[in-house]
Amino acid sequence: MNAIVHQRARLARIRRIQHGLAASVAAAAADRVQLLEMNHERLRRMRSELQPIAGPTSGAALARMGELGMRLDSARLSLGQTIHSARSAAEAREVERRAARRDQESAERLEQAAVRTADEIAERRLTTIGRRRARPQDGDQE
Repeated sequence: MNAIVHQRARLARIRRIQHGLAASVAAAAADRVQLLEMNHERLRRMRSELQPIAGPTSGAALARMGELGMRLDSARLSLGQTIHSARSAAEAREVERRAARRDQESAERLEQAAVRTADEIAERRLTTIGRRRARPQDGDQE
């Protein structure tokens, strides 16, 4: 029975490690989504702050400002698809993390059951040994 207990304990350790790895990957994916969303907001804010200064302005300055505005808009719009992909990946990693957690909990329950069973068997052996010694032997006087 000890072999089963050790095997179940090993499986539980492996499942804990797998859950830790899955949680780490899920956290990194969530952080990436958060960073991309922050960059998206930063680009939107930069675009909204892009205003011509009061007073006389040259056409070249206005053209540069318009070009910069177009580039900011283009970057922000292309970042939208990247954010969508990153969200999908983060959701998939979260599903994997939950599955790893379920596997870990299952392995821990199996380990606990194996330990309980091993303890019960050891206890039964001890009581059986105690009964054998307590019984009078054939031919013994009581």
